[in-house]
Amino acid sequence: MKKVLSILTLALCATMMMAQEPVITFQKTEHDFGKINEADGRVTTIFEFKNEGMSALILSNVRASCGCTTPKWTREPIEPGQTGQITVTYNPNGRPGRFQKTVTITSNAKEPTTRIYIKGEVIPKPAKPVNNYPIQMGELSLKTKNINFGTIKKGQKLQREIEYANHTDHELTVELATLAEDNYIISQTSLQKIQPQQTGKFIFIFDAAICKTYGPINTTALVVVNGKQIKSEEYKLYLKADVEEDFSQLSVEQRQQAPILKTVEGIDLGIIPAGKRTKHAFAAQNIGVNPLIIHRVYSANEFITANAPKGGIKSGKKASIVIDLNAFMDGEPMPAGAYSREIVIISNDPNRPKKHINIAWEIQ
Repeated sequence: MKKVLSILTLALCATMMMAQEPVITFQKTEHDFGKINEADGRVTTIFEFKNEGMSALILSNVRASCGCTTPKWTREPIEPGQTGQITVTYNPNGRPGRFQKTVTITSNAKEPTTRIYIKGEVIPKPAKPVNNYPIQMGELSLKTKNINFGTIKKGQKLQREIEYANHTDHELTVELATLAEDNYIISQTSLQKIQPQQTGKFIFIFDAAICKTYGPINTTALVVVNGKQIKSEEYKLYLKADVEEDFSQLSVEQRQQAPILKTVEGIDLGIIPAGKRTKHAFAAQNIGVNPLIIHRVYSANEFITANAPKGGIKSGKKASIVIDLNAFMDGEPMPAGAYSREIVIISNDPNRPKKHINIAWEIQ
């Protein structure tokens, strides 16, 4: 009998203790924002709750399921019969589309963990022209800083453009400055006034008829904003092209009379002491009929230079091409090892206008 009374007593005490616990109840546990505009920024709703228990309710933690949702809540104890609030703010910036987020409440209530929910659909910001220009250049933004004219035949003209935008809230004046020696590049971008959020174009024309250089060309143009010519990499545009002689109009007879370049297929400079400068000469012979003109001899590597013979090489005659190897890299002698690089001879030989020659050597 005593055991039965003890069990009944414990059960009664437990029931009384449970009756003393706080109880949290919400007017709503979910809020639908509906359709909201990303451009309008954050949205907020309030969840009200009441303590329907018999002792003070304390919220120990309120956390959201992601960083885009921020909760704020009543921090002080809520006495029985009193109410509190949880304010939930959602940031739609960069989050177009439907969403559903959870906020988890931890408290000393009879049910220690409670959840509330928000949902809705974010309508994305209207696209602005400036959003399509990812490269920053001071107060301008550009689609690219590079123009590649590609292969251009002697006598041709090619036009290329770079689009830009004014991403500021004030008017800008924009123009271009090209290098004086690059007279074959014509800029059609004179002084322009660009309003806020408006776009414009840098227009370039490459006139290969007056370009004296054959082969790869790399040069720059400088963007001038509000009359300020800032000579830094940030304000440079990079232009490149590959100029070739045009043989497309040659007749059969002209091709039969054309020059033909004969030269070595490769050069082995042998063993070179570290840091030593080495020169090597080899012959270029014309085994065709008309004079052979070597327009350019170049290397893509800064430590190899070469000269092109001046004037034409008559039929059956030879001329000397000298390559100069400066065995330094970034101001330091080349490390020991085997090396292999190319030089390219550009000539008026229509069958082989570009002749590639491999140069090999070993540094000890």
